[in-house]
Amino acid sequence: MIPRGAPYIGWSDLLAAALHCLDPRSPLAAQRDVETFWASNTVACLSVRSGVDALLQVLALPAGSEVVVSAITIPHMLDILAKHELVAVPVDLDFDTLSVGTAALRAAITGRTKAILVAHLFGSRMPMDGIAEVARDAGIMLLEDCAQANDGSGYRGHAESDVAMFSFGSIKRQTALGGGLLRFRDAALADRVRAKQDTYPRQSRLAYLQRVSTMVFIKGVAAYPVFQLFIAACRLARKDHDATLGTALRGFRHGDLFARLRHQPSAPLLRMLARRLRQSLDVPIAERVAVVQAVTRAFVELPRPGAGASHHTHWLFPVTTTDPQRLKQHLWSKGFDATAGASNLLSVPAPEGHRAAENAERFMREVLYLPLYPDATTTQMQSLARALRDYEPA
Repeated sequence: MIPRGAPYIGWSDLLAAALHCLDPRSPLAAQRDVETFWASNTVACLSVRSGVDALLQVLALPAGSEVVVSAITIPHMLDILAKHELVAVPVDLDFDTLSVGTAALRAAITGRTKAILVAHLFGSRMPMDGIAEVARDAGIMLLEDCAQANDGSGYRGHAESDVAMFSFGSIKRQTALGGGLLRFRDAALADRVRAKQDTYPRQSRLAYLQRVSTMVFIKGVAAYPVFQLFIAACRLARKDHDATLGTALRGFRHGDLFARLRHQPSAPLLRMLARRLRQSLDVPIAERVAVVQAVTRAFVELPRPGAGASHHTHWLFPVTTTDPQRLKQHLWSKGFDATAGASNLLSVPAPEGHRAAENAERFMREVLYLPLYPDATTTQMQSLARALRDYEPA
């Protein structure tokens, strides 16, 4: 079976990460290095979620305030908003471009709205000028979630975004096995968030070493011959290999979410992040784009969200179908490890009095992620296109 993909990290990087866990030096120099390298007014956090939680603690918005959000996000982002007694109001997406419309944004804003939070999806990047204009006209904050959009191009968020957030978690392109960078427009707000984070305990070296060991396992499994053995072992154990891999890749899986979020990044995480930020993403992105192009050339009419996006580097390869589980089993039978759970996303439910995001709800019912294995040949990707085209309900 062609694996769904391989982690975006080399063996030498994993060795360096393990060695960083033995380095007794203070994390302060590494933190300054990362923050100044990325952009002015940057705060390095344990994760983007940790940073958003700290930001909302600092802002202390009135209970019941609304945050207008693009209609697909991760569940923890909704948990964080709810923890701070904020109401998430979804704005639907155009799935040809994976962007939100300014007219829909304006319509969602009420007297209770305090911020707009938009998330770029699957490696695309939606145009931000119109969104920034809406936030400026309404006098509210603009938060830009770039967790899935980091492409090594030097993009640090729109100039008018109050906060632009970048993730370096286990499944991200420039993974440091954790970490988030928040770039603030206002230096004073950055300082207040940093001061809040300084009150947290620091992630332990052992906790980070456990992340390293998990990634060593996942990277080993992703190798084509080993992946076949892994699938066979899962079948013998009556386990779903899809669920097993998905669970291993997730951060903050167990225990109280906020007790786990409210930590400073460890010294080895910061040193690994400094190392990874200086590495080029050009080759891995080109490999991913080549895989997508090989499939879409052979199946031009493939129902593919984001096909019309003006900027897309294909962090994931989603398609839609009326029965994703059936298509997944069909592709597995043809030797392609498709998955419905690669991104841990959900559609944002509309609160009372606001319009449901119908496109997002339908997308989350119908999405399936195709394998993006960079070592796959063009012939194999053409075979994937044929398997998709021949799928009976297509």
